[in-house]
Amino acid sequence: MKVSREQVALNRERIIETAARLFREKGYDGIGVADLMKSAGLTHGGFYGHFASKEELLAEAAAHALKKSVERWEGYVAEGRDTALEKIGDGYLTAQHRDHPEKGCSVTALGADVARLGPKARRAMTDGARGQLAVLEQLMPGADAAEQRRQALARYAAMIGAIVLSRAVDDEALSLDVLDAVRDQLTG
Repeated sequence: MKVSREQVALNRERIIETAARLFREKGYDGIGVADLMKSAGLTHGGFYGHFASKEELLAEAAAHALKKSVERWEGYVAEGRDTALEKIGDGYLTAQHRDHPEKGCSVTALGADVARLGPKARRAMTDGARGQLAVLEQLMPGADAAEQRRQALARYAAMIGAIVLSRAVDDEALSLDVLDAVRDQLTG
Protein backbone atom coordinates (compact mmCIF):
# COMPACT_ATOMS: atom_id res chain seq x y z
CA MET A 1 0.00 0.00 0.00
CA LYS A 2 1.39 3.39 -1.04
CA VAL A 3 1.70 5.98 1.70
CA SER A 4 0.68 9.57 0.89
CA ARG A 5 3.27 12.35 0.90
CA GLU A 6 1.50 13.89 3.87
CA GLN A 7 1.76 10.64 5.80
CA VAL A 8 5.43 10.29 4.88
CA ALA A 9 6.06 13.80 6.23
CA LEU A 10 4.12 13.04 9.42
CA ASN A 11 6.03 9.78 9.90
CA ARG A 12 9.34 11.57 9.43
CA GLU A 13 8.36 14.22 11.97
CA ARG A 14 7.30 11.51 14.43
CA ILE A 15 10.65 9.74 14.00
CA ILE A 16 12.57 12.99 14.58
CA GLU A 17 10.51 13.88 17.69
CA THR A 18 10.94 10.38 19.10
CA ALA A 19 14.65 10.35 18.31
CA ALA A 20 15.17 13.78 19.88
CA ARG A 21 13.70 12.48 23.12
CA LEU A 22 15.33 9.03 23.12
CA PHE A 23 18.81 10.18 22.06
CA ARG A 24 18.80 12.78 24.86
CA GLU A 25 17.54 10.19 27.35
CA LYS A 26 19.71 7.22 26.39
CA GLY A 27 22.59 8.69 24.39
CA TYR A 28 23.58 7.87 20.84
CA ASP A 29 24.76 4.34 21.64
CA GLY A 30 21.96 3.70 24.12
CA ILE A 31 19.21 3.24 21.53
CA GLY A 32 19.21 1.28 18.29
CA VAL A 33 17.30 2.02 15.12
CA ALA A 34 14.88 -0.88 15.66
CA ASP A 35 13.89 0.26 19.15
CA LEU A 36 13.71 3.88 18.07
CA MET A 37 11.36 3.03 15.19
CA LYS A 38 9.26 0.83 17.47
CA SER A 39 8.93 3.73 19.91
CA ALA A 40 7.77 5.92 17.03
CA GLY A 41 5.14 3.30 16.17
CA LEU A 42 6.77 2.43 12.86
CA THR A 43 8.61 -0.55 11.44
CA HIS A 44 12.37 -0.85 11.41
CA GLY A 45 12.33 -1.39 7.66
CA GLY A 46 10.98 2.09 7.02
CA PHE A 47 13.91 3.86 8.62
CA TYR A 48 16.13 4.02 5.56
CA GLY A 49 13.34 5.50 3.50
CA HIS A 50 13.73 8.59 5.68
CA PHE A 51 17.39 8.67 6.74
CA ALA A 52 20.69 7.45 5.33
CA SER A 53 22.04 6.57 8.77
CA LYS A 54 21.45 6.71 12.49
CA GLU A 55 23.97 9.56 12.65
CA GLU A 56 21.95 11.55 10.11
CA LEU A 57 18.88 11.08 12.28
CA LEU A 58 20.80 12.24 15.35
CA ALA A 59 21.82 15.38 13.47
CA GLU A 60 18.21 16.15 12.53
CA ALA A 61 16.89 15.28 15.98
CA ALA A 62 19.46 17.49 17.74
CA ALA A 63 18.79 20.35 15.33
CA HIS A 64 15.06 20.00 15.92
CA ALA A 65 15.38 20.02 19.72
CA LEU A 66 17.83 22.92 19.73
CA LYS A 67 15.61 24.95 17.40
CA LYS A 68 12.72 24.53 19.84
CA SER A 69 14.98 25.66 22.68
CA VAL A 70 16.09 28.75 20.78
CA GLU A 71 12.45 29.59 20.00
CA ARG A 72 11.57 29.27 23.70
CA TRP A 73 14.46 31.55 24.69
CA GLU A 74 13.48 34.06 21.99
CA GLY A 75 9.97 33.99 23.43
CA TYR A 76 11.38 35.00 26.81
CA VAL A 77 13.16 37.93 25.17
CA ALA A 78 9.95 38.97 23.42
CA GLU A 79 8.11 38.87 26.76
CA GLY A 80 10.65 41.26 28.26
CA ARG A 81 14.39 41.67 27.99
CA ASP A 82 14.62 42.57 31.68
CA THR A 83 13.32 39.13 32.76
CA ALA A 84 14.60 36.93 29.92
CA LEU A 85 17.88 35.83 31.57
CA GLU A 86 16.05 34.91 34.75
CA LYS A 87 13.53 32.85 32.79
CA ILE A 88 16.28 31.11 30.84
CA GLY A 89 18.12 30.29 34.07
CA ASP A 90 14.96 29.23 35.89
CA GLY A 91 14.17 26.79 33.08
CA TYR A 92 17.67 25.53 32.37
CA LEU A 93 19.45 25.39 35.72
CA THR A 94 16.96 23.22 37.58
CA ALA A 95 16.69 19.79 39.13
CA GLN A 96 13.89 19.14 36.62
CA HIS A 97 16.29 19.66 33.70
CA ARG A 98 18.99 17.69 35.47
CA ASP A 99 16.66 14.75 36.10
CA HIS A 100 14.98 14.68 32.69
CA PRO A 101 17.59 14.89 29.93
CA GLU A 102 15.03 13.56 27.45
CA LYS A 103 13.21 16.89 27.74
CA GLY A 104 16.29 19.07 28.06
CA CYS A 105 19.16 20.56 26.14
CA SER A 106 20.74 18.46 23.42
CA VAL A 107 24.14 19.98 24.14
CA THR A 108 24.21 18.72 27.73
CA ALA A 109 22.74 15.33 26.85
CA LEU A 110 24.61 14.61 23.62
CA GLY A 111 27.67 16.85 23.51
CA ALA A 112 30.16 14.08 24.28
CA ASP A 113 28.48 11.71 21.79
CA VAL A 114 28.40 14.29 19.01
CA ALA A 115 32.07 15.16 19.53
CA ARG A 116 32.86 11.59 18.39
CA LEU A 117 30.58 11.65 15.34
CA GLY A 118 30.87 13.06 11.85
CA PRO A 119 30.37 16.49 10.34
CA LYS A 120 26.55 16.42 10.00
CA ALA A 121 25.98 15.82 13.70
CA ARG A 122 28.63 18.33 14.68
CA ARG A 123 27.19 20.94 12.30
CA ALA A 124 23.71 20.49 13.80
CA MET A 125 25.12 20.96 17.30
CA THR A 126 27.17 23.97 16.21
CA ASP A 127 24.18 25.66 14.59
CA GLY A 128 21.99 25.01 17.64
CA ALA A 129 24.64 26.29 20.04
CA ARG A 130 25.07 29.40 17.90
CA GLY A 131 21.32 29.99 18.08
CA GLN A 132 21.29 29.74 21.86
CA LEU A 133 24.37 31.95 22.10
CA ALA A 134 22.79 34.58 19.85
CA VAL A 135 19.90 34.89 22.30
CA LEU A 136 22.26 35.21 25.25
CA GLU A 137 24.51 37.72 23.46
CA GLN A 138 21.68 40.20 23.05
CA LEU A 139 20.98 40.03 26.79
CA MET A 140 24.55 40.62 27.98
CA PRO A 141 25.81 43.96 29.19
CA GLY A 142 28.97 45.24 27.63
CA ALA A 143 30.60 48.11 25.86
CA ASP A 144 30.50 46.40 22.50
CA ALA A 145 29.41 43.25 20.66
CA ALA A 146 32.74 41.52 21.32
CA GLU A 147 32.35 41.92 25.10
CA GLN A 148 28.73 40.77 24.95
CA ARG A 149 29.82 37.68 23.01
CA ARG A 150 32.56 36.86 25.54
CA GLN A 151 30.09 37.14 28.40
CA ALA A 152 27.52 35.03 26.57
CA LEU A 153 30.10 32.33 25.82
CA ALA A 154 31.23 32.18 29.44
CA ARG A 155 27.71 32.02 30.81
CA TYR A 156 26.57 29.48 28.22
CA ALA A 157 29.54 27.23 28.99
CA ALA A 158 28.84 27.57 32.71
CA MET A 159 25.19 26.62 32.19
CA ILE A 160 26.13 23.52 30.20
CA GLY A 161 28.83 22.56 32.67
CA ALA A 162 26.46 23.02 35.59
CA ILE A 163 23.96 20.56 34.15
CA VAL A 164 26.65 18.03 33.25
CA LEU A 165 28.27 18.26 36.70
CA SER A 166 24.94 18.23 38.55
CA ARG A 167 24.06 14.99 36.76
CA ALA A 168 27.44 13.41 37.42
CA VAL A 169 27.78 13.87 41.19
CA ASP A 170 26.10 11.58 43.70
CA ASP A 171 25.61 14.28 46.33
CA GLU A 172 22.18 15.93 45.97
CA ALA A 173 23.16 18.97 48.00
CA LEU A 174 26.27 19.56 45.89
CA SER A 175 24.26 19.05 42.71
CA LEU A 176 21.71 21.68 43.73
CA ASP A 177 24.46 24.05 44.93
CA VAL A 178 26.08 23.89 41.48
CA LEU A 179 22.78 24.71 39.76
CA ASP A 180 21.99 27.54 42.19
CA ALA A 181 25.45 29.09 41.95
CA VAL A 182 25.43 29.18 38.16
CA ARG A 183 21.85 30.44 38.05
CA ASP A 184 22.89 33.29 40.38
CA GLN A 185 25.89 34.08 38.16
CA LEU A 186 23.75 34.03 35.01
CA THR A 187 21.40 36.68 36.27
CA GLY A 188 23.83 38.56 38.53
